[in-house]
Amino acid sequence: MKINVVQSLSVVFLVVALASCSKTPKELPYLGNKEAVKKMVDGGKEVVDTLYHTIPDFEFINQDSVKITQEFVAGKIYIADFFFTTCPTICPKMKTQMLRIYEKYKDNPNVVLLSHSIDPRHDTPAVLKEFRSNLGIKGNSWQMVTGDKAKIYEIGQKSYMVSAADDPTQPGGVVHSGAFILVDKNRHIRGLYDGTVAAKVDNLMDDMEILLKETSSNK
Repeated sequence: MKINVVQSLSVVFLVVALASCSKTPKELPYLGNKEAVKKMVDGGKEVVDTLYHTIPDFEFINQDSVKITQEFVAGKIYIADFFFTTCPTICPKMKTQMLRIYEKYKDNPNVVLLSHSIDPRHDTPAVLKEFRSNLGIKGNSWQMVTGDKAKIYEIGQKSYMVSAADDPTQPGGVVHSGAFILVDKNRHIRGLYDGTVAAKVDNLMDDMEILLKETSSNK
């Protein structure tokens, strides 16, 4: 009887192992509104294509007073977030977690980090440069940008789907999301993660690996 039990357990473990080996690779969702568009292909056949939510063209100024546009992230995956240097609440946690991503991917030419200041009046390029230096950031993989406040708020709320608003009742006078936004090489949003929680950032880096494999396989 004992032999039968052992044999039964062995069969169960084998089935589980085979199931895990054949598990379909994780596919990341496309976040935001999407639109079905009909188009004609060769032979006159009509097919339906899906247009996914896309981050629009942008233009900001980085810590070196250099213009940063969508061309900077062309063909790369990137992580976007929104912060301000004098933030007394969630920003320090966010930057600690973003540093983890930076350290892991700083030498990967297919990865960019893009941090937008939501306090451009204070966060001039010089301020961002000092802030970045104090974090030990080198190279071009992590850009901190500033610019017109209305445009920064607009792209945050309408395109990256995160909140940012003036609120004098809050510490620092601003309330904003702590999300890290994962964007693929075509500027589609593929994930939103709590940038203040290490476990969520671990999930983000796992998903980055999926996108990097997609990027390399499509070259």
